[in-house]
Amino acid sequence: MAPVAVVIGAPGAGKTTIGGLVAGLLGVPFVDTDAIIEAEAGKPIPEIFIDDGEDAFRALERSAIATALTEFSGVLALGGGAILHEGTRDLLKQHTVVYLSVELSDAVKRVGLGTGRPLLAMNPRATLKYLLDQRRPLYSSVATHTIATDNRDPSDIADEVAGLLK
Repeated sequence: MAPVAVVIGAPGAGKTTIGGLVAGLLGVPFVDTDAIIEAEAGKPIPEIFIDDGEDAFRALERSAIATALTEFSGVLALGGGAILHEGTRDLLKQHTVVYLSVELSDAVKRVGLGTGRPLLAMNPRATLKYLLDQRRPLYSSVATHTIATDNRDPSDIADEVAGLLK
């Protein structure tokens, strides 16, 4: 068993929104690995970062992704930093990966002041720019399809993605 597609991208790219819409169009389930992690940890992502640290969160994330890639058959959305781990990138190369790209201006509008996003808690705009610059090459390296999301309606993006996956 494997996901129909794995959706990746930076914070604010629309992974959860578009992933859910795509799953609906394809008639398959949707899950975001952040939801899996929160269920397993029994607390929200920001609390994991505060209580246990980023390293603990990343370990939970790697485990959740590895399991979902072998046990989940719908549309799977990954957290923005999941691709930082080389082992995760290696696993993703065996799957259909949809990279939702977003430019800084749209990402800032979408994430606001980083509420619920621990890495964006301080100076969200500068941090987001850094994350985008750091991660873009990694997203591209595992992407089967790259879809620009800037200034686009989520339903139009979902239609495009679903068309690519059919």
